[in-house]
Amino acid sequence: MELLSNALAHASVPDKYVFPPEKRAALQLDGQGLDDDTDGVTLPVVDLHRAALSGDDGLRRRVAAEIVRAGKEFGFFQVVNHGVGEDVVKGFRDAAAEFFAMPAEEKLPYCSDDHSKPFRLASSTSYDKSETRYWRDYLKLQCHPVTDALLRHWPPQPPTFRPRLASFSEAVHDLAQTLLALVAEGLGLVPDFFAGDLSGGETQMNVNYYPPCPDPSLTLGLLPHCDRHLLTVLSQGDVAGLQARHQGRWILVRPVPGAFVVNFGHQMEIVTNGALASVEHRAITNSGVARMSVATLVMPKNECRIGPAPEMVDEAADNPARFREFVFSEFMEAYDTAAASREDVLESFRIN
Repeated sequence: MELLSNALAHASVPDKYVFPPEKRAALQLDGQGLDDDTDGVTLPVVDLHRAALSGDDGLRRRVAAEIVRAGKEFGFFQVVNHGVGEDVVKGFRDAAAEFFAMPAEEKLPYCSDDHSKPFRLASSTSYDKSETRYWRDYLKLQCHPVTDALLRHWPPQPPTFRPRLASFSEAVHDLAQTLLALVAEGLGLVPDFFAGDLSGGETQMNVNYYPPCPDPSLTLGLLPHCDRHLLTVLSQGDVAGLQARHQGRWILVRPVPGAFVVNFGHQMEIVTNGALASVEHRAITNSGVARMSVATLVMPKNECRIGPAPEMVDEAADNPARFREFVFSEFMEAYDTAAASREDVLESFRIN
């Protein structure tokens, strides 16, 4: 497997990474271009410290309302003062960067396209079944719950990788549960609505590495897509590259020091009967510096039955159930068949 992280610097973009003109970032959405600050639009930044203040239910309710409001408008928001230590975030990001910097022969044992592996390294996957490749290397791994058995699947090199990944995974898991409780409260659901099977599947992580690209206008780091699961908590570092679709255009998610980016997956959209939508997003490349993002993906158990929450449906108010019930494993199969297309995958579960 050829890894971009070990390739010599390219003077030009190799043909297999060059997208057709109609699929390039600068020409998507009716040629409106790379909107790095569309009409001054920026994602809301939510301060979670206020929600943690004991004894102040009013503050917590306001934070929950902010999250739901941001979710309804953007499907994305950023959180600060979230309780995950800066040393924990930096520690794992440094360890992951060391892993990508290792010689190719030391990483080769982890290279695989076998999706059943709990830890694997791959490069340039194309989700839309075309021959064009995306400009990235990536790790896909199970990260929670952290057990001795799972730890043995993680690489022993660099020596800091396992302990720092374990610390990061535990801390982000706690943050995700806090966010889900606040979402539930903001929607008028019981605080533990998302606990149990809805968020109890094996938490996965994608560590995406995007090396400098000689001509970012020709390729993409990751295609436009919506996430298949419930909730994503992303550490994007200090290099921009994530874009979210908003009102038919792309906006750049500008890094906020110390923040996590949060977005909702398809399961959140279905459970909330469309109140909190899963929004398309993509990754663009740049020619100057490498970029690395760490996405933690919270998902239901495979056997979990999913459908709109009764509290989110009101036939009398002309808000009927928009989606049928299904088992999460069925959704996963439909997502793969639809090649991550938002409309194609949701069409399989909509009630017309």
